[in-house]
Amino acid sequence: MSGWSAAHLDEIAAANEPAWAPVRHRFGIRAFGVNAWRGGPGDEVIERHDESDDGHEGLYLVLSGHATFEVGASQVDAPAGTFVFVGDPRLERVAVASEEGTAVLALGGWAGLAFEPSEWETSALGG
Repeated sequence: MSGWSAAHLDEIAAANEPAWAPVRHRFGIRAFGVNAWRGGPGDEVIERHDESDDGHEGLYLVLSGHATFEVGASQVDAPAGTFVFVGDPRLERVAVASEEGTAVLALGGWAGLAFEPSEWETSALGG
């Protein structure tokens, strides 16, 4: 390995989940969690969930398209280029695409702790 690599989002997909781009796995990133999710109108590009069990902070970036986030009781209109940060792991969050070709990058980790891959990610990749 040369110390760096590059790939286009369209080149990264999980065989069993084509809407999921396992970015962390593709690059072998160990310092933080990062994935991307794709969809069209009405698709959850960030599934409804909270991070109560593992305590992650989460940063989401709408790479393309347009989504609506619900974070707790708030709604956020999120066209491409919008960041949404959820620092409270107890807050439920979901993002629904409103345009074809919507893609959301999700980054997560713990404040002050070393990153460990989530159990769902490891099992979803067959590991």
